[in-house]
Amino acid sequence: MSKVVFKSYNQNDNLLFPTCLGDFIAENDPVRVLNAVVDNLDLSAIESSYEGGGASSYNPRMLTKVVFYAYLQNVYSGRKMETLLKRDVNFMWLSGMQTPDFNTINLFRKNRLAAVVDDLFTQVVQMLVNQKIISLEVQYVDGTKIEANANKYTFVWKKSTQTNRGKLDRKVKAILAEAEKELGLELGADKQDVMTPAEMTERTDRILDEMDRRGISDRRLRKAVSEVKDAHAEKMREYDEKLEILGERNSYSKTDHDATFMRMKEDAMNNGQTKPGYNVQISTENQFITHYTMSWRPTDWGTFINHMDTFKKRYGKQSSKVVADSGYGNEQNYEYLIANNVEGFVKYTMFHAEQKRKHADNPFLPDNMFYNEEEDYYVCPMGQHLEHSHDSTKVTELGYKFNTSTYRAKDCSRCPVRGFCYKAKPDRRTIEVNHRNNKLKAQARERLMSEEGLYHRSMRPVEPEAVFGQIKYDGGFKRFRYRGVALTSAEFATVAIAHNIKKMISVMDAGRNGRRLSPPMDVPPAARKRVPTSAACGSRA
Repeated sequence: MSKVVFKSYNQNDNLLFPTCLGDFIAENDPVRVLNAVVDNLDLSAIESSYEGGGASSYNPRMLTKVVFYAYLQNVYSGRKMETLLKRDVNFMWLSGMQTPDFNTINLFRKNRLAAVVDDLFTQVVQMLVNQKIISLEVQYVDGTKIEANANKYTFVWKKSTQTNRGKLDRKVKAILAEAEKELGLELGADKQDVMTPAEMTERTDRILDEMDRRGISDRRLRKAVSEVKDAHAEKMREYDEKLEILGERNSYSKTDHDATFMRMKEDAMNNGQTKPGYNVQISTENQFITHYTMSWRPTDWGTFINHMDTFKKRYGKQSSKVVADSGYGNEQNYEYLIANNVEGFVKYTMFHAEQKRKHADNPFLPDNMFYNEEEDYYVCPMGQHLEHSHDSTKVTELGYKFNTSTYRAKDCSRCPVRGFCYKAKPDRRTIEVNHRNNKLKAQARERLMSEEGLYHRSMRPVEPEAVFGQIKYDGGFKRFRYRGVALTSAEFATVAIAHNIKKMISVMDAGRNGRRLSPPMDVPPAARKRVPTSAACGSRA
């Protein structure tokens, strides 16, 4: 029987590690790609934020590499990054064996990286453009809601705040009016608007001073007026402060004033409970994130124009094509696309319903009625004319004005199919039509049904929706770690950069294996081959 031989095992061997950590890292390891990408970024904005003097600081390029690589590995905790810097060879190599603690990493992310990460995101996208991986000529737009780092029970609702503020205003006005009447003073101005705390304080001081001057000791009246000055004034200021924070929003969280309560897909209780969060909008191309915006609006349609405007501001040009789902299809957004010479493949709410036989075979729908454009009337299935009644102008919550036309039949009381036509009580059918919106929808329908439209419709689910799936479910990023729109926006920018680098690595791997996921890319030399030992293991200060 042969003698069993074991390899030498000595935990105290000084040569346990090679002379260079880079020898442990494969030539095509993702960490080399990330290292090459960050080396090509302009970090002068971060470097200029440091003040001279004092102790030496960690190199901001090293910290940027550590943070980006951690996000690429789905690690978002500063404490975990600190641990990996002492255990993981890739992190050790990136940091040059330096070990900043979690507090240093978190302060760097919050105070320095957050201020410039949006520009770094743009630089990464420009790299992709230069490598001809993407063109910025098409945007696949979609949104998702990500939960904020806020207590879901610390909500403030605009409607209830306004109601309580109005009740308090009426109560205060009644108390002060009664006191002024009893003292024979000139009554305060009875304005329709709510009273401000300053106006209330002025009236209460006047009443109390008059009571002191006359020596009136009516305890009930003095107590009521004093309560107005003390407790009610503070409550009034509290309501006004809440309304100022709310602005146009319907709600906010006390622990993150920028977060709005909205319904999430991640609903563990399945009861439709609202949670504080942000509506994150992204544009993608070849599954790379080319643009992102954060919004407090729960619905997508109100975020579209700002998203498009900021894309143009970021790159100095607008895409020639935009693809989006029915959440963005309305008159205002269609008009915006036309005004900016953008070919939009944007669905509207009833697009898929119109393709079904149930909709097409229903003669009572206004869309299926015959319309005489010259004489401006509709004809119902029974041959009765719905004459033009009047026009009206309406305004959306975003301030967009649109026109509608109302048409009415003369008499439907004896119509044999009245029950199929409409259910309202009046004896004549009334319909409201937005002709401009119908024309825009017809143009959108024609584009969507074209060969190119069918292609973009088939690609949209595998573009932004797949990206959100990779970020939220594969990467586990379902909740922000920071609070406030500025820091959450910076946090998502970091996630987007990590996603783009990860996708870049997939493209490179596909090229090495002879597959084609996207146009070929000129790989940076530092990522294509191992860095020489002398360069990779240079002396550290």
